[in-house]
Amino acid sequence: MNSNDTRLNKAVECLAKRDYKQAHQYCVQVIQQFGPHAHAYFLLGIIHIEIGQIDKAITLFETSNDVEKRPITFAYMAKGYALKGDMQQALDCVQMAPVDSLTRALDLDTVGVSLSRVGLHDNAKAYFEKALALSPNNPQYNYNYAVSCKFAGKFKLARAHFEKAISIAPDFHQAHFALSDLGTSDADKHDGDESTLSKERLQQLTALAEKVENNPEGRLHIGHALAKEYDLLGDYERAFKSLQHAKAPHHQRSVAALKDYQSIFETLKRNLHIQTPKSSQTNDAPIFVVGMPRSGTTLVERILSHHSTVASGGELQDFGVAVKQIAGTDSQLVLDKPTIEKAYRSNLSAIGERYLKRTAFLRQGHKHLVDKLPFNFFYIDLIRRALPNAKIVCLQRNAMDTCVGNFRQLFSIHSPYYAYAYDLEVIGQLYLGFNEWINLFAEAYPESIHVQSYERLAENPGQEVKSMLAFCGLSWEAQCLQVQDNTLPVSTASKVQVREPINTKSIGRWRRYESQLHPLKAIIG
Repeated sequence: MNSNDTRLNKAVECLAKRDYKQAHQYCVQVIQQFGPHAHAYFLLGIIHIEIGQIDKAITLFETSNDVEKRPITFAYMAKGYALKGDMQQALDCVQMAPVDSLTRALDLDTVGVSLSRVGLHDNAKAYFEKALALSPNNPQYNYNYAVSCKFAGKFKLARAHFEKAISIAPDFHQAHFALSDLGTSDADKHDGDESTLSKERLQQLTALAEKVENNPEGRLHIGHALAKEYDLLGDYERAFKSLQHAKAPHHQRSVAALKDYQSIFETLKRNLHIQTPKSSQTNDAPIFVVGMPRSGTTLVERILSHHSTVASGGELQDFGVAVKQIAGTDSQLVLDKPTIEKAYRSNLSAIGERYLKRTAFLRQGHKHLVDKLPFNFFYIDLIRRALPNAKIVCLQRNAMDTCVGNFRQLFSIHSPYYAYAYDLEVIGQLYLGFNEWINLFAEAYPESIHVQSYERLAENPGQEVKSMLAFCGLSWEAQCLQVQDNTLPVSTASKVQVREPINTKSIGRWRRYESQLHPLKAIIG
């Protein structure tokens, strides 16, 4: 074995131990001594993905490919682009890493996760299945496949692989939460008495809760899993207390997030009536569905994407990324006050064009595309200016149901968007800020937004859907009411509920926890 092989093997060992500094040194030594080396650059790319420097990682993978094009490198480039939300580039890389070209389970799983991340669960299936054929008892591979199955609506298969992951790794807290989050409302649930099954799960989870008490992420996952099981048994007081306990260590994070969001709202209100050069963009393809999370945005997306002329993009980051790129601010966050402030004085036509270019491939021959990232409500005025012919549908739902729904949900832990959701009073304050902003915008530019009541939609779907379709410039199609027949994947918190017919079951659900909600009521008023 020559010295560069020895050093690169040591780099791999350091990577496994998360000793990224030493792994980096070994790779650099190989390049300095032997010149450009495909595997050394590849490993440097892996290191930078692990430390969250995605753009640098992609550059290193490209450098590796300049030396020698290898399927494994394209596999990890796909991961980098998927993490950035650049779907088309991720897919282009996947094309260069077909299933048959990959022989390691880890690499196959990596591509599967990348495809799942961009919503292509059917494409991910072959990668996951080959990874599991090579390494059937790897809990992480079983978990990753189960997550993809869950989003694709294959609940029975998802349950089986979550349970297998737990049987292999009993303390796998993410898998425990994911299993409880599946609930028992789908047709693929276990045979047997639900209450008995839930009591068995409670015993398992209660024991695990003690183990993860000092692990903030584990505490979140197991606390939310416990809340799901208590809810199933109708013990709403314990369910709520489980959530409070799980989220308590993250209180300051929520407070800081609220302060940032409030400063953004002030910036938006200050710029609402300023005059900017009119964008020359005339494309009417985009339909933005926005609103507070847990307000019905996924339901509306399912309604609209069931129309014959409408494709679904899911929760796209692309408008915010376009704003960030054109504004060119130095901050690490995509959404922050300096970026919003500068965006109003940037080339708004360029923002619109960048967004359309990034999302064009998602339309797949359809005239329109639904983008349902809830937090695009921060961008609605910039959308109006950058894409004058785009449609914006904003969901408004009962304040108590919305806030409690946010508190009960475990959103993406590492996403800065959701940092507010660990404190119920903070959620209430954010709701007030959101509601004020939407009302101000709708009053100023009523032709630019369709404010949709969730309650009216659930109670009278026929009339409300017709009105919503008309606003979006869509002809009436009765199939839009049959959301349960929409087979598109769902990668949001509503993955189970939206596979049911439109109904009123969740209206007033907050009352189950009414005795715990006095501080929230005082804020909401």
